[in-house]
Amino acid sequence: MNFKSVIAVVAISAATAIMSVWGYGKIVQYQTAGIQESGKLPVNYAGFFGNNNAAAAGVDFTPAATSATPAVVHIKTRIKARQVSNTQTQRQQRNPFQDLFGDDLGDFFGGPRMMPEQRASGSGVIITEDGYIVTNNHVVDGADEINVTLANKKSYKATVIGADPSTDIAVIKIDTRNLPYLVYGNSDEAKLGQWVLAIGYPLTLDVTVTAGIVSAKSRSIGVNGQSGNPIESFIQTDAAVNPGNSGGALINTNGELIGINSAIASPTGSYAGYSYAIPVNIVKKVVTDIVKFGTVQRAYIGIQYPRENMSDEQKKELGAGFKEGEGVFVIDVPVDGAAAAAGLKKGDIVTKLNSAVITGGPELQEQVARYKPGDKISLTYIRNGKESTVPLILKNKAGNTEVVKTTGIIEKLGAELVAIDTKTATANQIQGGVLVKKISEGLLKKTRMQEGFIITSVNDQEVKTIADLDKILSVIKGRKVKIEGVYPGFESTYPYPLDLSDIE
Repeated sequence: MNFKSVIAVVAISAATAIMSVWGYGKIVQYQTAGIQESGKLPVNYAGFFGNNNAAAAGVDFTPAATSATPAVVHIKTRIKARQVSNTQTQRQQRNPFQDLFGDDLGDFFGGPRMMPEQRASGSGVIITEDGYIVTNNHVVDGADEINVTLANKKSYKATVIGADPSTDIAVIKIDTRNLPYLVYGNSDEAKLGQWVLAIGYPLTLDVTVTAGIVSAKSRSIGVNGQSGNPIESFIQTDAAVNPGNSGGALINTNGELIGINSAIASPTGSYAGYSYAIPVNIVKKVVTDIVKFGTVQRAYIGIQYPRENMSDEQKKELGAGFKEGEGVFVIDVPVDGAAAAAGLKKGDIVTKLNSAVITGGPELQEQVARYKPGDKISLTYIRNGKESTVPLILKNKAGNTEVVKTTGIIEKLGAELVAIDTKTATANQIQGGVLVKKISEGLLKKTRMQEGFIITSVNDQEVKTIADLDKILSVIKGRKVKIEGVYPGFESTYPYPLDLSDIE
């Protein structure tokens, strides 16, 4: 074989080899399409696995559980048997014309009845060494006796220091010292996917620890019906929580308190995959106010906005300016509120409170709940496509910035109240008034007043704003008064007697 023949054979062999490798590569590429290669990571995971992430090595819950369980207590309550009337157990729906009849008409048919003794249990979290305990309002609400059992089996009688139905938080106290307690964490730092532990006394069992992850934040699920102005911005987890866990601790893996377990979402009443905790940053503020002032110093921006989970039809009614998830869409600005003073208008979209981004109502509620009347914040909003930021001084429910040192009469009315706007006043031929948007537990529930009523006077003294109403009722508390007003669309003025004799 000559030299040229050798070169030809080598060239043919090399070309064949190259074609074989290329063909095999194509076959492999076809067979592995859509299948991830084991051990190969995309660039977006480099920071996660290259950082000695704790998740890669596993998490040991033992230290956190060992530290926290001594500070979580079992709460048992008793409500004594009592005689009640039908109007106390069920509020009947009436139209304004039925007020012509007597206050006791409903009892004529049913009469009083005996409510048997009730016993219930829940959980609580010790927050100071001298016996202050935070729990849910619904755990201790209406209780005649409250007993607290520690993890070491010692029991104490407890007294209620104060409660806030709007956040479903209550503070109780036992008379002892040198107690273990949980350290506050920062609920803002809770991240989706983060491990958390739920600790409490479910189903009357002894102290129980369950684990899960944070599955959502700023959740509103409509379970806090104890107040006319509920504040819901829950941390959602999949840690198992059952009846009896209410008021217990949600902690991170450092053993820090990041929430108070409050509710479950379930078709059966028992755990079905989701549990909800009040963020500790709200809890801290509420507890501090209750201990310091006896009631929560609740601040208001002074806007109305759409509720969560609206139907498509309701969204259309808001108009083209409403875009879900862009921020909080302002549907009304009461004239005596902080927002009106800052220049906000109907149709604006609130997107930030200070540096916190706002995408919906629960987030806005959570941020505002951390402040007190008189605090100055910055509010960012969009109007006609242009973003603006304005300073705003928060007000209380009465429309001023004064500190309320005890539970005020406005709170005891048990209603969501809003000063009407100029358009509503003109349509009803009145100078102003206070709209009763929603009636919950409180003094107004004992009257025959219906939601939608506009209060225009108390004992013939004109009421234009919530501040007017608060001032008048504060002066004449301890007596029976006559509230008068109108129902939109009706020409008549309707009177309602209100007994303030129980208020000191």
